[in-house]
Amino acid sequence: MQSGKGRARWRIEFEDLGPLEVDPLMGWTSSADTKRQIRLDFPTREEAIAYAERHGYDYRVEEEKSSTEKRMAYSDNFRADRVAPWTH
Repeated sequence: MQSGKGRARWRIEFEDLGPLEVDPLMGWTSSADTKRQIRLDFPTREEAIAYAERHGYDYRVEEEKSSTEKRMAYSDNFRADRVAPWTH
């Protein structure tokens, strides 16, 4: 398998402060709040908290949800009793 989980990172995301508005001409959604586009990654939890405190941001820490890895052999792709049929 070539897709890994990557390195664990801590991220700061800003909450949405204003509602989305629909542009009447183009139909795009937009907002006056540009912070919703910003995501800051940090290598450790302490660095993320220090950044938030240094800039006076209120914050909450959400722990990472654990995931279970479903182990599967390559040959299981070609089993006759597959739920979804092979499409190649």
